Amino acid sequence: MRQPLQHYLQFTDLKADDYAYLFNRAALIKAKFKAYEKHQPLTDRTLAMIFEKASTRTRISFEAGMYQMGGAVVHLTTGDSQLGRAEPIEDSAKVISRMVDLVMIRTFEQTKIERFAANSRVPVINGLTNEFHPCQILADLLTFIEHRGDVHQPLNCLKGKVVAWVGDGNNMANTWLQAADILGFTLHISTPGGYEIDPTLGGVANPGCVKTFKSPFAACEGAHLVTTDVWTSMGFEAENEARQKAFADWCVDAQMMSLAQPDALFMHCLPAHRGEEVAADVIDGPQSVVWDEAENRMHVQKALMEYLLLGRIG
Repeated sequence: MRQPLQHYLQFTDLKADDYAYLFNRAALIKAKFKAYEKHQPLTDRTLAMIFEKASTRTRISFEAGMYQMGGAVVHLTTGDSQLGRAEPIEDSAKVISRMVDLVMIRTFEQTKIERFAANSRVPVINGLTNEFHPCQILADLLTFIEHRGDVHQPLNCLKGKVVAWVGDGNNMANTWLQAADILGFTLHISTPGGYEIDPTLGGVANPGCVKTFKSPFAACEGAHLVTTDVWTSMGFEAENEARQKAFADWCVDAQMMSLAQPDALFMHCLPAHRGEEVAADVIDGPQSVVWDEAENRMHVQKALMEYLLLGRIG
């Protein structure tokens, strides 16, 4: 029986119950990986990866993950595809989706991936857009659950917790906000003036799930997780000098971490610039779980691809 078509373009595309399944499934898939057990439910399936924004972690996590599940991968960049240039996105989607089973796109505007998905016969996954980065938040949440919860009841450890976002009101911040709304935790967010999040962008139903702070120190008070990102995201390089000045006080350092819970975790989606958005002694310190977080991109995306193609199994 063919699985109903389901895309994953932003965090709101799935419900809390779906996420409970995905985190549980990702933990099982990861355990098999660590035990060198084969897990190949996607034999003879092909993933097309389309990159308009370059990436290290997104490419290797999707590509290695698909190969490990028995599938194949086609890698396309703007240099060897005509997405939205010589050919309308709609036409590209109709052609590509007739030849593969799954598409991952990492691009600029969210509208591009939405247009592609609207014309695709196969599931489309958001590998990152200017507005949202749902696969990274999946990995971050799985990492938190591993360190502070139970993968068999994964959502319990998130209820009532506080996540502090320090820095740019970017795609990561937008997606954290959606996750807080769906999974029942609170997001503390502190950004410099002019770099705030747009709370209407993510379609949040419960505005009480987010609290904004002018001071990053205040945002970190009592937090169970402190997280940040680069000050200048890809595509905004022309603003780099202005951002360096605006964000100077938004560096996550030991003082900020000391205001969080004693066992608070630190995360960063990488690549990181030590001495800018995070101090070296924080990202390389005992509260940092960034390497687990980076690895978990692969495991949770394997669970996601399996789910989109096969539904709930096992």
